[in-house]
Amino acid sequence: MLNLERLRTLDALARHGSVSGAAEGLHITTSAVSQQMSKLEREVGQQLLAKNGRGVRLTDAGRLLAEHAARILSQVELAQSDLEAQRGQVAGELRLAAFPTAARGLFPVALAALRAEHPALRLRSCELEPENGVAGVVRGDLDLAVVLDWYNKPMPLPDGLVKAPILDDPADVAMPVGHRFAGREEVDLADFAEDEWITWGQGEFCHEWLMFTLRSKGIEPIVGHRAAETHTQLGLVAAGLGVCVVPLLGRNPMPEGVVAVPLRQRVRRHVYVIWRADADRRPSIRAAVKALRAAGERIGASSTPAF
Repeated sequence: MLNLERLRTLDALARHGSVSGAAEGLHITTSAVSQQMSKLEREVGQQLLAKNGRGVRLTDAGRLLAEHAARILSQVELAQSDLEAQRGQVAGELRLAAFPTAARGLFPVALAALRAEHPALRLRSCELEPENGVAGVVRGDLDLAVVLDWYNKPMPLPDGLVKAPILDDPADVAMPVGHRFAGREEVDLADFAEDEWITWGQGEFCHEWLMFTLRSKGIEPIVGHRAAETHTQLGLVAAGLGVCVVPLLGRNPMPEGVVAVPLRQRVRRHVYVIWRADADRRPSIRAAVKALRAAGERIGASSTPAF
């Protein structure tokens, strides 16, 4: 009889590609991963791992069993989801992630509402960039992730995921109060062809979106500074070091010395929550989606008069 936890360890090894990655994803030690794999090899009577430099790789038998493990674990998840749905109880543990501005702008309201309404539900949240949130849900390390794409640059999602919209998040351009455009009612991205941009980290989805959008307007952007956090970007703007795109979600409080001017062509991020299709019937998933969408509606309603 194959042990489910050992199959879960094998699945994590296949998905993460290393013992350390599997250990981090499963929240156990690397020695525990090695012990589980040794026991699984004895159970099946075949070698599942082989040395590969300083790391390990799956043998042919390991890859074969890992494929079966992924299907078995998916069926177990589906069975658990059905049982939870039959009980109708919002309980157990729920692991969530959101990109930083959503973690700041949505999670406090949504998670507080969830805790108040469902005290038997244990919530575990963290900040992750959208790509990492998607990967975490696909791997099974997360139950839900709040992610985003832009009006002109969608983010592709792997098969097997479900999504629900939370809000459309409008974005302005933030600039120092002494900037030549600070007194305008509207601006266009093309107006800032000669300005230094303060943007996100190299390779991050939002940075790639900004580069794509500016270049589509014939502008080769001048990138002066990079910062992952919106408030760090705004601090650099306040110091007169450049301009940045600043979405509404999570921007407040705005620092002194910064003006946010709306864009003539409305620029919006689409914020949504994703989860695995095989967990769709879990009451805890549905309760969390409901709470996140309610928080998004509140934020969207508060932004309507300004746009």
